[in-house]
Amino acid sequence: MPRRSLRRTPQTIAVAVLSGTALIAAGGVADAQAAAPKIVVKNGVTQPVFSYKDAIREYVYVESSLDSDGDGKRDRVRVDIVRPKETQRGLKSPVIIDNSPYFDNLGRGNEAERKTYDAAGNPLKFPLFYDNYFVPRGYAYLAIDMIGTTKSDGCPGTGQVQDIAGGKAVIDWLNGRGTAYGSDGKKVKASWHNGRSGMIGKSYDGTIANGVAATGVKGLATIVPISAISSWYEYIRSNGAKFADNYHDYLAKVVDSDPDAKCAAVRQALHVGEDDATGNYNKFFANSNYRHGTYGDVRKVRASVFVVHTVNDLNVQPVHFSRWWDGLKKQGVKRKIWVGQYGHTDPFDFRRETWVPTLHRWFDSELFKIKNGVHRTPRSDVEIAPGKWIKEPDWPAARSRKVTLRPAANGSLGLKAAPKGSTASFTDTAASESDLVADPTTAKPYRLAYVSQPLPGNARLSGTPVADLRVKLDKPTSNLTAMLVDYGTDARVDYLGARGGLDEVPAEDCWGQSIPADDGCYKKTPIRTVTSPVNVVARGWIDAQNRLSLTNPTPLTPGKFHRVKWQTLPQDYVFKKGHRLALVIAGTDTDYLSETATGAQVTVDLAGSGISVPVVFGGSGASALGAPQTKSAWRGPVTVNLPVQSRELK
Repeated sequence: MPRRSLRRTPQTIAVAVLSGTALIAAGGVADAQAAAPKIVVKNGVTQPVFSYKDAIREYVYVESSLDSDGDGKRDRVRVDIVRPKETQRGLKSPVIIDNSPYFDNLGRGNEAERKTYDAAGNPLKFPLFYDNYFVPRGYAYLAIDMIGTTKSDGCPGTGQVQDIAGGKAVIDWLNGRGTAYGSDGKKVKASWHNGRSGMIGKSYDGTIANGVAATGVKGLATIVPISAISSWYEYIRSNGAKFADNYHDYLAKVVDSDPDAKCAAVRQALHVGEDDATGNYNKFFANSNYRHGTYGDVRKVRASVFVVHTVNDLNVQPVHFSRWWDGLKKQGVKRKIWVGQYGHTDPFDFRRETWVPTLHRWFDSELFKIKNGVHRTPRSDVEIAPGKWIKEPDWPAARSRKVTLRPAANGSLGLKAAPKGSTASFTDTAASESDLVADPTTAKPYRLAYVSQPLPGNARLSGTPVADLRVKLDKPTSNLTAMLVDYGTDARVDYLGARGGLDEVPAEDCWGQSIPADDGCYKKTPIRTVTSPVNVVARGWIDAQNRLSLTNPTPLTPGKFHRVKWQTLPQDYVFKKGHRLALVIAGTDTDYLSETATGAQVTVDLAGSGISVPVVFGGSGASALGAPQTKSAWRGPVTVNLPVQSRELK
């Protein structure tokens, strides 16, 4: 947003607010000076006519329904508030909420901003740009400390009920159904609120927004989850295979700045519930499943949802948005989605100039009920190349159809099944992705690789591939990994890099009004690309004994063939003409699995195996995958170096 929007003087603001021609009202106003302040709308969006400098900054403690730390008192939730001073003279403001565990530890945003306070304990600096930008437009902004963190009571739950109970309690209070206490200890009501609230946040913050929406709480009008978890099981597990051990208690300790002893018993319960001895789904994980769980369920969602995620986020993997999106679709929830190509990043950093105006129109529509056409635009924005976005009616692309790619005995990949009786074997040995995809036409004991001929045209994958293997083991189970790989030199988003595909430069731009303690200016973060000869497009993992159930494992009978079918992570990707597409099958992928390799010998029935790929029809489409299944002298990159994406949840 240009800086000139910050140059409004107090006099011009006053004129804009009080001018009878600028007021939004059902009819004329006889005496504009006596009328309550109103928002100003131009071109379908609210205008910055209120002073951020003069805004009211305060805090309250909202009483929740829980006593998570067992001290005999209900946990109180700290809520820091900034709202236009005109709310004291009748302006009714909707609320934008960021509910976070990170305000006093990891910080928020690319610049890791934290809250600061004045001598009286009132909030002084709010992280991120939401307050700077939206308060001048008539919104109130609330920064909530998740239960067990910063200035809130209780113990953090790493996805358990207390994580979402605090946010729900605040929504209830805003709508007159709960109790809050001001800095003087007296009960206080949100009489300035217009009854509609929105929640927004990246990663853990967006996860809380998903969870609160999934309770069906009344008054939550919209959420904007960014790179957010929808089921905590899938954050540390994949079809029974483990990404991490001791994670829930570890993260609870990271976000809790209280003495260790206070929440030691809660952390121990988290450790036990996680059940690191298996990778199974259990009642503990049902408590933190916001799609179909104990406390949260997508069928309860009342709020509209603007989902933002990236298909190369290997921290909060894209399965979280794809399955959440599918559930919202089935329920007919009003929704919008952006699908990017980066790692664990925020749209403010990867598409800032488009993001802020789009978010502005979304909140104006959902929280002020301004009819600005935001829902008449295509529902889906998809990035198909670095910085190249297209608009589509939905995601995945409506024109995508499943095409099954099959491995052949000669090491090729295509549409034709191998002859009956064709098999190949490998041993479940720990190996990195760099090892698994390097030199694909050379036999390696710990993987199988099947490579197509050069593709005769472009082919776009849009959706979730499904690996379907017929395997025989010499042990009761094995970890299995399936990867779709693109061999062909190209410039791609550097999503495995330190910043998830972004750089940072000293130059700043500003979004909203500023005060000395809290400006709305942030460093620019241009796209970072990397030119490489290989890219892992889709990945998927399973513990074979969980092929029938995530709760009750069924070991395989050694020496007998069994069908093992599972989804890889979803993806949206264009395989380019002349590139080669490969299916790599292996055991324990050490870059992402914390498992110990079983050492099992895995025999694959090639005739009964393949991978289903959702391909967008039209143009060359699926026909581009129909390259001849012949053997060639091509070898591929002998050495590959693939960094491992950070798993820091922030």
